[in-house]
Amino acid sequence: MNRLISSLDERKIIYRLNEPMKLYTTFKTGGPAELFIIPRDENEIRAIMRLCYELGTEVFVLGKGSNLLVSDDGIKDKAVIYIGENFDYIREIDECTFEAGAGASVASVCKYALSKSLSGLEFAYGIPGSVGGAAFMNAGAYGGEVKDVIELCRHITDKGDYGQFSASELDFSYRHSVYSRGGYIITGVVFRLKKADKRQIEDAMSDFITRRKDKQPLEYPSAGSVFKRPEGYFAGALIERSGLKGKRIGGAMVSEKHAGFIINYDNATTTDVINLIKHCQKTVKEKFSVDLETEIKFV
Repeated sequence: MNRLISSLDERKIIYRLNEPMKLYTTFKTGGPAELFIIPRDENEIRAIMRLCYELGTEVFVLGKGSNLLVSDDGIKDKAVIYIGENFDYIREIDECTFEAGAGASVASVCKYALSKSLSGLEFAYGIPGSVGGAAFMNAGAYGGEVKDVIELCRHITDKGDYGQFSASELDFSYRHSVYSRGGYIITGVVFRLKKADKRQIEDAMSDFITRRKDKQPLEYPSAGSVFKRPEGYFAGALIERSGLKGKRIGGAMVSEKHAGFIINYDNATTTDVINLIKHCQKTVKEKFSVDLETEIKFV
């Protein structure tokens, strides 16, 4: 790690040592990142990736941390590359197409689409997280998925080369994309939407955000839905039928509003959250013989 830090210093690339990850996750938990790198542009990402490849340093890419649980011990022996405000942009390509930087929030992209009377992203309004994260995991809600509106993704490879995948190459499926296998950093996403009545788009967005506020515990730190949807079931319903609404372990709690959410109710640690996840999985397995697979990424 010292060799990597020296190389970053030589190139004047910004980094921080022992940066608290709880500042960068929506769960507000997690220990420090040993090395936290903040690239200013794609050229710096290329340089960082080449250095890490040459030195054999593992990389972890961080966006808005909305689907992430970081160990209480933090992230050691990995370079955390933060794709944040420096990659927060939206650029018009043509009347129905635009590119958003991987660090842009999903909410800002939805608002941009509304301003241009473009339909197709209404379902995503209220999804936390970044555009890069949404593409990485094929984020979806209310019957929509980003795979339906993404034309291509731009990326940098683990060897520091530019590249891109078209929609047909992205291997989208439920909460999965080609990027799930690792080896790339998404830098930008091109969306293609359709012209529609602005009032109708706004009404649909308003409806979706109202449903979220009514049904989801948005007032507490969380990472959204904890579990993937088991075939033929709904994870939240199984957890509720197991009598686990309001179940607490340490400062973590199964939301009383929506059992598919685990919330940081009272200064929870990541260990609290993980133990509660395991308890839900064990209980649902015993009662319904259904395996709950997590949607959240563990680091």
